[in-house]
Amino acid sequence: MLFSDLSVASRQPEIIAVANQKGGVGKTTTTINLATALAATKRDVLIIDMDPQGNASTGLGCDRSDRQKSSYEVIMGEAPLAEAIIDTVVPGLHLVPSTIDLTGAELELVDAEQRTFKLRRAFRDPVLENYDYVLIDCPPSLNLITLNTLAAANMVLVPLQCEFFALEGLSLLLKTIETVKANFNPDLEIGGVVLTMFDNRNNLSEQVAIDVRNYLGSKVFKTVIPRNVRVSEAPSHGRPAILYDLKCTGSQAYIALAAEFLRRRKQEKIER
Repeated sequence: MLFSDLSVASRQPEIIAVANQKGGVGKTTTTINLATALAATKRDVLIIDMDPQGNASTGLGCDRSDRQKSSYEVIMGEAPLAEAIIDTVVPGLHLVPSTIDLTGAELELVDAEQRTFKLRRAFRDPVLENYDYVLIDCPPSLNLITLNTLAAANMVLVPLQCEFFALEGLSLLLKTIETVKANFNPDLEIGGVVLTMFDNRNNLSEQVAIDVRNYLGSKVFKTVIPRNVRVSEAPSHGRPAILYDLKCTGSQAYIALAAEFLRRRKQEKIER
């Protein structure tokens, strides 16, 4: 099978898998707030919630009763991508919500033909031409749903909590990315690593940041996301932190991250 046989929309947006097989690293928070910050720059942004927990959907104010079509129907080929897209509380930011049905997709995909390319096929939908960026919130595991996401994405964004075992978990994810690149998606690249839950009162956070930068160099964003109570509170109100409390340190950090991300992408395109 040729990769060209699985091409996506002709004017493809940047498709970003936000992934880390470890839970509790700020993956969903990063997805929501980076997307919100990008939308604030007049970009058209789509979040696809591929985590059965559906925290990205809840964090964007999407009530479970409103999720008529979801990422489950999309990945299983039961509904086109366009039919699953809904508005959010953020102007310019749309969402494909997740439901608990996605929990069963893993077993259903095991025996499916071309099981790793189900999401990539869904991305043939011309509705993607309406977006500049698509951010996919992956589940906290390296399962078939995550593999589908990596096979369909242009790049991977890795949130990494500043804790003791950070590099150990990162090594496994990097190996998976290389495997996907070699076998399913040669265009996949590491878009960057985001250090999250940084506590400048904690020597461990400082040391982890140093170790990660020594290991990955320029792949690590200069912007660091601090621990912040307001960012933690925001999802329970169904709003991104940037809408919940724009002035808090966490919101300001995500705005800075979006600016750094855009500068990086611009520079990378110039250098190509």
